[in-house]
Amino acid sequence: MTETTEAPVAAQTAETKTPSPTTETAVVTPAENGHADDKAAGGDAKAAAAAVIATEATEEQTTNGAASADEKAKAEAEKKEDPPKEMRAVVLTGFGGFKNVKILKKPEPAPQAGEVLIRVKACGLNFQDLMVRLGAIDSPPKTPTILGFECAGEIEAVGEEVEGFKVGDRVVALPEFRAWSELVAVPTKYCYHIPEEMTYQDAAAIVMNYLVAYILIFDLVSLREGKSLLLHSVGGGVGQAIVQLVRTVPNVTIFGVCSKSKHEALAATGLIDHLIDRTDYVNEVRKITTEGVDIVMDCLCGEECNRGYGLLKPMGKYILYGSSNVVTGETKSFFSVARSWWQVDKVSPIKLFEENKSLAGFNLRHLLYQQDGSEYIRSTVDKIFGLWKDGKIKPVVDSAWALEDVAEAMQKMHDRKNIGKLVLDPSLEPKPKPATPAKSKSKKQASEDKGGKKDKDDDKKAGENGEEKKEDDGAAGEEAKTNGAAEGEAAAPAQVNGDDGGEKKEQAATNGEATESEKKESS
Repeated sequence: MTETTEAPVAAQTAETKTPSPTTETAVVTPAENGHADDKAAGGDAKAAAAAVIATEATEEQTTNGAASADEKAKAEAEKKEDPPKEMRAVVLTGFGGFKNVKILKKPEPAPQAGEVLIRVKACGLNFQDLMVRLGAIDSPPKTPTILGFECAGEIEAVGEEVEGFKVGDRVVALPEFRAWSELVAVPTKYCYHIPEEMTYQDAAAIVMNYLVAYILIFDLVSLREGKSLLLHSVGGGVGQAIVQLVRTVPNVTIFGVCSKSKHEALAATGLIDHLIDRTDYVNEVRKITTEGVDIVMDCLCGEECNRGYGLLKPMGKYILYGSSNVVTGETKSFFSVARSWWQVDKVSPIKLFEENKSLAGFNLRHLLYQQDGSEYIRSTVDKIFGLWKDGKIKPVVDSAWALEDVAEAMQKMHDRKNIGKLVLDPSLEPKPKPATPAKSKSKKQASEDKGGKKDKDDDKKAGENGEEKKEDDGAAGEEAKTNGAAEGEAAAPAQVNGDDGGEKKEQAATNGEATESEKKESS
């Protein structure tokens, strides 16, 4: 037999078949396959790590952005939530009585260019403030407005372009209004450094009063030795300042005019030669000196101008520096204002020429704010502080008041009961207010209340009687009902065989038959 090898050869040929030249076959060994897997795995790991890093960076950026947005929103919310800082201030809400002067909360001011912010320690009260409250001054402010022309305190902030002042300086200021508050922004041309030894109350009591007094005595009058002077309202703040300054000139006679109630206290100072009651001061002066006086200092105006002018000697000087007679009541009276001015006689220059007399007037407010006298005022303040340092003058403080008690302080000045300066102190506690007593009822109201109470008592009594009557009626009804039930029970046996009427009829019939029988038997 012949063995055939074609099948195995074919099988081998199939196993060793080579690829086609045009066909690319990737031959991968087990080792190479492993490296490829590792490489792929490494690439995937790097890609995954990069993706994680990118994700984390994105999340961090998003978180930071969200946190930044949240912080910004929070800051804006806090900014909106924080209310503006406020301070207490004496505010005039409208011209008129004391009820229009109120303590209110106002936004704290900020110093502008050329201004300093002062933390107020003491405020000065002047008669001019009473006139502002009434609206009895020229060019009154618009209301509501913060009152006050005079204050002393410490500089808390400084605006731009400020020279000569710094934070912490102790100053006194003369702003046009707004002084009666815990903080006030004032232009530096109205601010003055105060001596280190001077208290804030003394500073608030000295500047305005002694400015007026100094200018009157030394600049307008040019007071000299041996002269005589008549001074109205000698017990007030300006009056006391004038007296002290006059005493720096030798041999000057002072006639002080004020109410009788102040004479004892003023006499104790020993500074006033003649204290005269204001009711009839002209005759009193004439009794002491028939010639009259060299100087008249008038802060009242009205008919006092005519009287004072009549007391002047030849070469005499009449000085008008106020018009407090305008303030005659709690509220402004146009009649009193008109009367005050029309009572003044018209003095012609020819009359002054013939009589050798002089008239002069002074208004510090106009000089300082409208006529730009700030440099002149500053030099005068320096002179006043020099006199204070030398011990020649000392401000007289009548009393100090809390801001909340400003109306009471104004009332005291209005009644002319103060001797010296009235001062407001923001640090003081207000006086305890007395309990408001119950209002007494009028006779008519009491009678009506009594009648109403009587009617109410009668109604109550009638109601009680009605209740008692109702209870009695109810008891009677119950009794009647009970009796009726008892009668019904008693009548029940008779109604067993018929009703009550039928039985009565039967009984009557029986009685009737018996009667007929009896009649027959008897007949």
